[in-house]
Formats: sequence, C-alpha cells, structure tokens
Amino acid sequence: MISFIDDHRDRFGVEPICRVLTEHGVKIAPSGYYAFKKRPASVRALRDEELIAEIERVFWDRKLGRGISGVRKMWHLLRREGIVIARCTVERLMRRQGLRGIRRGKQFITTKADAAAVRPEDHVNRDFTACRPNQLWVVDFTYVPTWSGMAFTAFVTDVFSRRIVGWRTADRMPTELPLDALEMALWVRGRAGEDVTGVTHHSDAGRQYTALRYADRLAEVGAIASIGSVGDSYDNALAESAIGLYKTECVKIDGPFRTVDELELATLSWVHWFNENRLHSSIGYLTPIEMENEYYRENTFRQQPLPGELALH
Repeated sequence: MISFIDDHRDRFGVEPICRVLTEHGVKIAPSGYYAFKKRPASVRALRDEELIAEIERVFWDRKLGRGISGVRKMWHLLRREGIVIARCTVERLMRRQGLRGIRRGKQFITTKADAAAVRPEDHVNRDFTACRPNQLWVVDFTYVPTWSGMAFTAFVTDVFSRRIVGWRTADRMPTELPLDALEMALWVRGRAGEDVTGVTHHSDAGRQYTALRYADRLAEVGAIASIGSVGDSYDNALAESAIGLYKTECVKIDGPFRTVDELELATLSWVHWFNENRLHSSIGYLTPIEMENEYYRENTFRQQPLPGELALH
C-alpha cells in the first residue's frame, strides 16, 4: 500500500489517495503513511536488503547462477559462498525480485535409424547409474538453428559424474560430428591418464552411431557399444536430459546465433560452466569435476597402505 501511494503521490497527492482508499475499505490515514515513512527500517528489512544484493549477485554471475538457477540451486550456491540462509527465505526474496529458474521445454526427436545397419544390443536397459568414471558414457546430438543455417552439436556424457567429456559443433551432420565428440572424450580421458577400456558406450539408433567407422573406433579403444530402441527417448534418457539442459541453458539464453562459430563459442562457455560450476542435484549438488575429484581422492586414500603394512614389506 505504501508503495502504491509512493507511485501516485506526485500526481494525486497523499491526502486524496488516502481518502479514496478509505472510502473503498482500505483504511489508511495520511498521518499513518507519514509515520511509516519516518520509521527506521526493521532488522529483518535491513537483512533482506543485504541478502537480496547477494542473491542478485549469485543469480546473475555467469560462473554461478548464470541467470537460470532456481530456488534449490540458489540455496546451495549461496551456502557455498558462505552465506547461511534458510531455503524459504531464498524463495521469498527471489519471488520478491522476480527471479525464476528456467525450465526445459519439449525436445524434438532427431534419431534417424538405418534399417540396414546391424545394431548392438542394449546393455543399459534404462539403468543410468555408474559407480565410477568411465564405466558408462551416453551420447546424443541435436539441431540448433542459426541465422546462417542449421547447426548440429554432439555430446558425450559420463554417467557417473554427469561430466560432458566430449562435444562438437558443426554446420553439417555426417558421421564425423559425433565421431569428433567421441575423439575429444578419448583425448580428455587419455590426457588425464585414465583407461577407458571396457566403458559402455550407449546411444540411440541414429545412423551416425551405427556407422561402420564409428563402430570400428569403439572396438579399437575397447569400448562396449550399446544402443537403445528406435523412437524411444527413455532408452537414452540421460543423454536426452543433457541435450535438454543445453537447449535451455545455452541456446535459449545466449541465442539466437548468427553463425555456427558464435554457437560454438557459446557451447564452449556453457560446457565449461556445466562441468566446473553447475550444481547437479543427481550427484548431491556437486559439480561434475568435484564429483570425479572426490571419487579419485577417496580411492587413492583407500589404496594407501597402513603403517604396519609398510613395515611388513
């Protein structure tokens, strides 16, 4: 009510506004209005203003909230910044400021199966869980329209940590596009000294993933090919989810793009944020990099011999 009077007092005056409001059942006296304006702000109001500044900072920071984080992720992000605050307070203040997390929209089906191709069996059966890195990778690609024509982006995601280990953006959709994303994933893991032999590589039945060249490369590195059924997104649900996040958090937010090069730069920025800074509820509100580092730290510690064991050797 005070805000309403503030917005219209220059045009109508305080006394006339209070008189009309009182006549319509909203009783407020000019003296009450002036008393409220002179009253010092409460402790809660002052604290709210401080918290709003922090919420706005974290929400719009491209390395943190990126302007797309909802209440739950904002609450975790603030705690990581050392700001202790109740989740309900975050919700109240975000609603007051008009800050909302972005939601994913409907995805298009991009799979075009090759009826003549010999497809490997489904080794995943919709069980998208893994107990270590490089146990299960899921792959998929999507279309992205630009002003200069259609572009395509392919991803390779590690199920254990949700880390995008390989990706590629191009203006064409031959076998080379997902193959390039696979090569990046192999390079990233190889550079870190990680053995990917035995990794289950799960995809849909798209012709790019059933191509002979792609199958030969998987066999060459000792990967186990796995393909879901045709036209069923649930058989590759986690990869579809990554595509949905990409469309919502990168393409929708940073687009439209004039050229494929612009899209590629935006994708590079998004993948870096996704792996290094984005909190994932499915892995305990950690980032993918944190999840993998924690795994290797714990397993390195377990492999350390006890002092008594050292003496025996």
